[in-house]
Amino acid sequence: MIERAVQTDIEYLVELAVKLWPGSSRNELESDFDGFISSADNAMFLARADDLVLGFAHCSLRRDYVAGAESSPAGYLEGIYVDEAERYKGHARKLVEACEQWARDKGCSDFASDCLHDNSASIEMHQHLGFDEVERTISFHKKL
Repeated sequence: MIERAVQTDIEYLVELAVKLWPGSSRNELESDFDGFISSADNAMFLARADDLVLGFAHCSLRRDYVAGAESSPAGYLEGIYVDEAERYKGHARKLVEACEQWARDKGCSDFASDCLHDNSASIEMHQHLGFDEVERTISFHKKL
């Protein structure tokens, strides 16, 4: 079952998110998720089975440049994670479908996402869920 996350779900979201973004602190994630859940421009969804939380997705509205989008705002898949033991069972598809419907309800006609160029599992998931690759970039940084 897919349901929209609420404030009382933040603990579950953080447990999953630290697996997706291991460099993030729990406090930072809690604060971010609290803001996302209260924001009209963000939505978070949970995949549940009985009393277990199996995965989550975070989507947003982006009004800046979104590769491949022809309109603004565009719905954007900011992050998605499904526990390893629960992968390949349709949970990611259902989470993304919930995000897409949320974006449609917000007036979006485009939905996009990204991942690192060497994340083959994420690339495969995106392609399997109907995303088309539109751009590859390499970011640079210089300390001043």
